[in-house]
Amino acid sequence: MNIIYQVCESFDDVVKCIAVRCIVFCGEQEISYQLERDEHDAGAIHILGTADGEPVAVGRLRYLCGYAKLERIAVRQPWRGKSFGLGVTQFMIDLAKQQGFTVFKLNAQSHLEGFYAKLGFKTCVEHFIEANIDHCPMKLEL
Repeated sequence: MNIIYQVCESFDDVVKCIAVRCIVFCGEQEISYQLERDEHDAGAIHILGTADGEPVAVGRLRYLCGYAKLERIAVRQPWRGKSFGLGVTQFMIDLAKQQGFTVFKLNAQSHLEGFYAKLGFKTCVEHFIEANIDHCPMKLEL
């Protein structure tokens, strides 16, 4: 299987990212499209992971004051448990490290807290509810 993670440089690739996000967040998790898409999409770096050309994993990266924020990480159901979540997350961390960032933050869905903990993220404040889903803010400092 040919697995590629890349920064989206074309409109077509961004559309693939939005499609994966809508499949996972809107379709599976019943999050409204209005909540899933926001004002940060236009200025964010979108990451696309493909398996033999099929879009399977995505993420959104924003560089904020003093840290890189990893967002909208999603893997389509048939490809879960096959390291695509790890791959896209590590790609985002490596990309931000190349830009000089050493602090990374994300808001993980609580059932994924252990997954991100394996990557070194630590829960940093209390859980909160967003889109009717329990989330935990997490931070990684290198």
